[in-house]
Amino acid sequence: MNALNILLIEDETVARFLEKLLVAKGHSVTKIPATNIQSSVVGTKTDLIIFNIDSPKNHVQCLNQNQALPIVIFATDGTPDAIDQTVKAGVSAYVVNGLETDRIDSIINIAVARFKEQQRLKTELAKTKSRLEERKLIDRAKGILIKTRGFTEDDAYHTLRKLAMDRNIAIGEMAKNVIAMAELLK
Repeated sequence: MNALNILLIEDETVARFLEKLLVAKGHSVTKIPATNIQSSVVGTKTDLIIFNIDSPKNHVQCLNQNQALPIVIFATDGTPDAIDQTVKAGVSAYVVNGLETDRIDSIINIAVARFKEQQRLKTELAKTKSRLEERKLIDRAKGILIKTRGFTEDDAYHTLRKLAMDRNIAIGEMAKNVIAMAELLK
């Protein structure tokens, strides 16, 4: 496992056991108290965030809004509500009462892998949504051409495609232009 820049967020009452373990494994650790999370994460080069606190409910969602990072939580709160909130917030690993030294590498590796997969899925979802929106625009522009010019659906598509190629723009952009012109001429 490569050495990571880890932001360790712990309650004041927790012993320094986890910090020493991570440093011994070759990681660079920045430890902050649970009360000072927001200002500490922004602008730092962090690869992973580890929470070692009783209940992370109030902290996790605000972190993922500013900077998406893999997050591991060691907590004592195993209630269904706490687990549900942390999963919805995008936590990569949530370990209840299970901080064991021989498992820390596996937990970190799994958390990083899950985070990468989640990011890949989010990117793929965004691309799919974009393609769907473009398809809707193309269909709407084709409808305008069919209605106003009497084209067949095939002719309307080929016209859109030719116009886009002639102007060196994407067909989705050309569809937006057709729609905008149709609305302007109403």
